[in-house]
Amino acid sequence: MRRLPLVGIPGLALAGVIFFLAFGAPAILARQPHPLYQQPVDFNHQVHVEATGMDCLFCHRSAAAGPSAGIPEVQQCMMCHQAVGKNQPEIEKVRKAWAEQLPIDWIRIHRLPDHVRFTHEAHVKAGVSCAACHGDVAKMSQVTQVRPLHMADCVDCHKQMQAPTDCATCHF
Repeated sequence: MRRLPLVGIPGLALAGVIFFLAFGAPAILARQPHPLYQQPVDFNHQVHVEATGMDCLFCHRSAAAGPSAGIPEVQQCMMCHQAVGKNQPEIEKVRKAWAEQLPIDWIRIHRLPDHVRFTHEAHVKAGVSCAACHGDVAKMSQVTQVRPLHMADCVDCHKQMQAPTDCATCHF
């Protein structure tokens, strides 16, 4: 009976640490604000989505056919901006990159760990809206990460949508 506190107390402490690491820490980190980044071009999704009615897949074409949604190449932007938006400073940055055949070095906002395999194509085909993970980008003055994109977040969504939850679905 005397040995019980010697074994029980460290065991409870270890269980508490494990519980915190599994549930407490991710919840705390999820509530932390994500930093805003200064992008090379002040791109306004609201103008493109709400004003012109463009669908996300118009620019992020690879999302429907591959793992990544991708960032449109400057050439794709110029399909419209050869004629639209003359003398607007941000669009002039795009035109200059196109004239010099240089890419625009966008800063990535949404990132998953390297050991996670996320396929946009599967989610697009399943009818999951882009806003489900990325938020209402059309209303953002600057895109920010709105969901924690942690394992528990993804598993909860998969359960709600009756999607596979086995490890191999998302992990290598």
